[in-house]
Amino acid sequence: MDLIDKIKDLASRIPKQVDHIQTEEATKNAFVLPFISALGYDVFNPTEVIPEFTADIGIKKGEKVDYAIKKDDDIIFLIECKWSGADLHEDHASQLHRYFSATEARFGILTNGIIYEFYSDIDEPNKMDSKPFFTFDILGFQDHQVNELKKFTKAAFSLEDILTTASTLKYTGAIKKILEEELSNPSEEFVRFFASQIFDGRLTKSVIEQFTKIVQEARKQFVNEKINERLKSALSANEQPKETIKSEDSDESVTSDNGIVTTEEEVEAYNVIKAILREVVDVKRVAMRDTKSYCGVLLDDNNRKPICRLHFNYSQKYIGLISNKKEERVQIECIDDIFEYSAQLKAVINDYESD
Repeated sequence: MDLIDKIKDLASRIPKQVDHIQTEEATKNAFVLPFISALGYDVFNPTEVIPEFTADIGIKKGEKVDYAIKKDDDIIFLIECKWSGADLHEDHASQLHRYFSATEARFGILTNGIIYEFYSDIDEPNKMDSKPFFTFDILGFQDHQVNELKKFTKAAFSLEDILTTASTLKYTGAIKKILEEELSNPSEEFVRFFASQIFDGRLTKSVIEQFTKIVQEARKQFVNEKINERLKSALSANEQPKETIKSEDSDESVTSDNGIVTTEEEVEAYNVIKAILREVVDVKRVAMRDTKSYCGVLLDDNNRKPICRLHFNYSQKYIGLISNKKEERVQIECIDDIFEYSAQLKAVINDYESD
């Protein structure tokens, strides 16, 4: 089984188990040890995976880091674990900081069993950086991130190879976070950059306010157009036949005689949902059935497998999120807001696939 399949299998089990995990020790057993095993390390071999690793540091004696991973008798990385419900922050990495300089390890991992933060000493030799160079979310990862994760597997681990790409990953990730924030909530400097390229007048406060709205709208249109382009390209490549939209209570394809109108926004939202779910399921299995009251998105075109519902028939839009076969309506302002619920949509698929 390839690494991505192992990670997807682990990810599919987490939503069903996480509510029962109440301690750090339970997090280690249910989530962290299977993750280490997926990387190819023998969690039952204490010469390879060392639990409660101790290294005396100065006057501090007996402090422990949760796991030290060894290869060829060298410690290659350390792992510090927190409870799965904990939000990781800098204080949680304090033990890693201390042990980093006391061992030959060049990498440290801080995790709550779901989020894995990878640290190194890019900024200053033999001193762990304050920020991770790579973050892996097991419930919301991209395929290309698995390729980076593979570098930490037992079979592929190479100190030189990882260090070569670590700084690039660190700064690329930082830039992506800045771009994400600027595109969602553009700063005045960001708006001025675009306005100065296309507006000849004086950039007064009112002009900046006007262009802030324009930049936000341009961002929405740009993202939606790119998503639609990718989906059209994928459908064309697979020579997928045109999808038919079916009513909730009939196997017959609907026509305009039924009084059901599928709007552009519903189709656009459906495309966004498919773009999200393509990471966990073949999008050919994701179907849309429009009704007079709402537009349903289903797995395998099966009424018993609702993924979500789109309530777009009124001025205020809602997306109906499904959990345990129950629907929770969540207000959204625009189609892009659906991306905020990627984890919930993927979790629904995982629940159906594990039944």
